[in-house]
Amino acid sequence: MTTSTIPLNDVNVEAVGALVQAIQAEPTKGDTTWKASVTWDAGFRTTTTIGGFPPFATDEPETLGGTNTAPNPVEQLIGALGSCLAIGYAANASVAGIRIDDLRIDIEGELNLETFLGIREGNAGYETLRATVHIVTDADDATLAELHDKVVTTSPVGHTLSRAVPLTIELA
Repeated sequence: MTTSTIPLNDVNVEAVGALVQAIQAEPTKGDTTWKASVTWDAGFRTTTTIGGFPPFATDEPETLGGTNTAPNPVEQLIGALGSCLAIGYAANASVAGIRIDDLRIDIEGELNLETFLGIREGNAGYETLRATVHIVTDADDATLAELHDKVVTTSPVGHTLSRAVPLTIELA
């Protein structure tokens, strides 16, 4: 008879721990490069390819001249933030022995289209972003607050969005 156990929150804590130990032993293992390739299809539709994963589409809503066949780039950006936070909750809760029963992260932000459309100069990006975390766990309030603080302070996407990141865009 074999028994199988599902890891807490379906997270392989041993693998996470091994990665932490490997990077502590050799810090250069923590330096990573991530890549994506985007091709224009037609109109405002693009296809993004990342690693060996299935490509995914991007489009604009009809109100912005697109065909609304896929999320637009600014929606994907806030989706990436929410996904990064959710992964942070899953990883950190599991390492701490906290069971997550339910987790949803709602993100919204304001963006003024005048700069994007060339009507005026200014910020073409989000003015602000707000994330609201709805989480049900077996942790007490103090432990949940500690988990939340750890997730927020270690989120790679959160850090990227909350500070000025050098950006180079050049013609090939």
